[in-house]
Amino acid sequence: MNVLLFQGQGAQFKGMGNTLWKTYPHIEELASEVLGYSIKQLCLDDPDDRLRQTQYTQPALYTVNALHYYQWQTLGKPLDAVVGHSLGEFSALHAAGCFDFETGLRLVQKRGQLMSQTPAGSMAAVVGMNVRDLQALLAEPGFEGIDIANFNSPTQTVIAGTTQSILAAAQRLDVEGGQCIVLNVSAAFHSRHMEPVQAAFADFVQGFAFKDPRVPVIANVTARPYPAGQVADLLCRQISSPVQWVESIRYVLGMGDFVTHEVGADTARSNGTVLSKLVEEIRRTATPVIVAESVPESESEPNAAQRLGSQAFRARYGLKYAYVAGAMGHGITTSALVVRMAQGAMMSYLGTHGVSLSEVEQTVRQTQERLLPGQPYGVNLLNSADQPERARAIVDLCLRCHVACLEVSGFSDITRELVLFRAKGLSREGSGRLRCEHRLLAKVSHLESAEVFMSPAPAYLLQLLLAEGAISADQALWARQIPMSDDICVEANCSVPALALLTPVLQLRTALCERHGYAHPLCVGLAGGVGSPEAAAAAFMTGADFILTGSINQCTAEAGTCDAVKDRLQEISAYDTTWAPQGELFERGGQVQVLKKGSLFAQRAHRLYLLYSHYASLQDLPESERRSLEHDVFKRSLDAVWNNGLSQLTAQGRHQEIQRARAHPKVRMAHVFREYFNYTAQQAVDGGDDIYNYQVHTSPALGAFNQWVKGTALEPWRQRHVDEVASSLMLAAAQHLSSGYERLQQTALTA
Repeated sequence: MNVLLFQGQGAQFKGMGNTLWKTYPHIEELASEVLGYSIKQLCLDDPDDRLRQTQYTQPALYTVNALHYYQWQTLGKPLDAVVGHSLGEFSALHAAGCFDFETGLRLVQKRGQLMSQTPAGSMAAVVGMNVRDLQALLAEPGFEGIDIANFNSPTQTVIAGTTQSILAAAQRLDVEGGQCIVLNVSAAFHSRHMEPVQAAFADFVQGFAFKDPRVPVIANVTARPYPAGQVADLLCRQISSPVQWVESIRYVLGMGDFVTHEVGADTARSNGTVLSKLVEEIRRTATPVIVAESVPESESEPNAAQRLGSQAFRARYGLKYAYVAGAMGHGITTSALVVRMAQGAMMSYLGTHGVSLSEVEQTVRQTQERLLPGQPYGVNLLNSADQPERARAIVDLCLRCHVACLEVSGFSDITRELVLFRAKGLSREGSGRLRCEHRLLAKVSHLESAEVFMSPAPAYLLQLLLAEGAISADQALWARQIPMSDDICVEANCSVPALALLTPVLQLRTALCERHGYAHPLCVGLAGGVGSPEAAAAAFMTGADFILTGSINQCTAEAGTCDAVKDRLQEISAYDTTWAPQGELFERGGQVQVLKKGSLFAQRAHRLYLLYSHYASLQDLPESERRSLEHDVFKRSLDAVWNNGLSQLTAQGRHQEIQRARAHPKVRMAHVFREYFNYTAQQAVDGGDDIYNYQVHTSPALGAFNQWVKGTALEPWRQRHVDEVASSLMLAAAQHLSSGYERLQQTALTA
C-alpha cells in the first residue's frame, strides 16, 4: 500500500522546487497570476526574505508540494491513502481530487493571510515527555491558556498559547526534565486562539464546491478518513484543532502494510524527511488502530458507488468511479466536457471524427493546458475505411502531444498504428518492472475483435516497426508480454445487445489471461443502453468492470451539440431512435443508432446503402432513382456532389484516394453517398436550417435517462453537467443494488 505524506509549514527553504519549475511551467504561471507575484522567484531566491512569513510560506509550500506530487505521479504507482501535516492536508486533498490546483492555492492564500493577521502568540515543541504527563502539567494554574497543537509522535508534542504562557511553560518543563524548544512562529496555530481565523475562513470557503476524496485522506482533526461531504467543515476545524498525527498514522497502520513516500522530501536537509522519521517512530512504539466503523447513512451510497466495478480499472487511470464518458465526433465531445470529467477524477475521451487534424491538435493542447498532470483523459481513434492514413496522423499527433490514452473503435484487426502507439509507451523500471505508459480502451461488438485486442501485438507488425526503426528491440519483446488493450469495452451491434455479448467476452478473457499469463488484470466493460440506474446496476451485476456512456452526455451543458438538437434530445423517449448506416463504415455495412423522431436521415441513409449494395456505379442507377436522389436528398446533381467531394479530397492531399475513386466506379459511388452523411452530421452540429436532415447519433439510453430525471433538477439539459450526470447515475445504481439486496434478504427470511 502506497501512502503519501505532505509536509506543512516549517519545511520551507530557499531553493525549493529546484528543476521542477522547468518541468511544470504552467503551474508557475497560474500560481504567479493568482498570487500577484513570482512564486518561482520567491521559492528559489527569496530576495525580500518573505519565505518565512506565513502569508507567503503557505502558498509557496502548497505549490511546491503540488510540483513534487505531479512528479511522483509519473512513476505510475497506485495511490492508496494520503496524509498531510497541517498545511500539508490541503496538498493531500488536492492529490485526492477534492479540488483542483487553483482552488487549493486560493484557499491556502486566504488561510495564510488570515493566520498572519492573528494576535501575537507562541508555540513550543516538547521532547522526551509523554502526553499524559504533559497534559497533567498544563492543567496546573497558570497554564490555562495553553493547548496541545500537534501530537507528532509518542515523544514529541507541540503546545501553543500566548507568548508569556509558553515561556513560563518552557521554564517549568526544563525543571521537570523535559526538553522544550520555543518555535520561531508568530501565532498560536492549532489552538483556541485561532477560532476567529476559523470563523473568517469558514465564511471564505462557502464560495467553493468540493468533491469527496477518491482515496482515503486521513484528517488531522479526527485521525480518520474524510467522510463524504465534510471537506469544508474539517478544513475549517483544523485551524483551531490539534493535529492528531500519532493517531492518524496508527489508523494507517491498521489499514495494512504500507510504504510511505514523503512528497518533496530532501534527504540532504536536517528536516527534509521529518514526517518519515515521525512515522517510523510511531511504527516502532505504537499499536495500529483497527476500526470497524459504522458508516453513516449519508456516506454509504457514495462509498458504495466508488466500489462498483473493478478497483484495478479505477487505479489504472486514477478514477473515482469505474465510469467512462465515451467519445463523440464532430466536436460534440468538447475540451470543456473532458476537462470537467477529469477534474472530477472521471475518464472521458476527445472525439476526433469529423474534426480536422489541426483542430484536433488545438483541442488536445487546450485540454492539456487546463488539466494537471495525472488527471485522466484520452483521445478517440475511429477506424475509417475511406481515410486509412488518418489513423496514422492521429497516432502521430498523440505521440507528439504525449497523450497516454486512446479509445479505439471500429477496428476488427490490429493495425500498425495501434501497435506503434502501444509499444512506444513500454519501458523497464530500475526494479525490473515493466512499465506501460500508453493504454488502449478498445470498443468491440464481436467476439473475434475482442480476442485480437486481448492478445499480444502480432509478431509481424512488431517486426515491421522494428525494421522501420520506429520501436526498439526491447519494446518489440515487451509488447509480446502484454495484451494490445488493458481494457475492452463491449458495445452493442444491430443484431446483438451488449449485455448478451458481455458474458462470452468475460469467459474469453479468463481463457486468454491463463494462456498468456498476463501480469496485470485485463478489464472488460460495457457500453450501450446505460442510461438508467437499473441498466448500470445490471451491467455491474453481470460482471462488467466498468461502464461507458455515450448519448446521455450529448445532452449536457458541456457537449458541443447545438442548442436546437439538445432541445429535441431532452424530450425523446426510448422509442424515438433507430439503427442507420454509419458514414465512416458505409462500405462495410456498419450501423449506428440515431434519432428517428423528427428526422428523415435514417430512412434516406438506408436507401443510399441499398442502392450502393445493388448497383455497381452511379451510372447504373435507374434514371428515376437518380432524379429522386438529386431532387430530394442532395438538392443538386450527383456530378456536382462528386466535384465538391473531389475539391475537398484535393485540398486534404488525399491523391491516392482520388485515383482509386476514378479507377473504381463503386468507390466513387461510396464517396458521393458519403457526402450526405457528412452534410447531415454538420447540419446537426451547426444547428442548420435543414432540420429534417439532421443526423443525430443517440440511443434509447438517453430516452431512459430522460424518463429517470423527469421532474428533477436534471430534467433541463442546461442543468445537466457531465460529471454530475456520471455521479448521479453511479450513486443511484449503488442504491438500486443495495435495496435489491435488502429485498432478497427479506424474501429469504420470509420463505
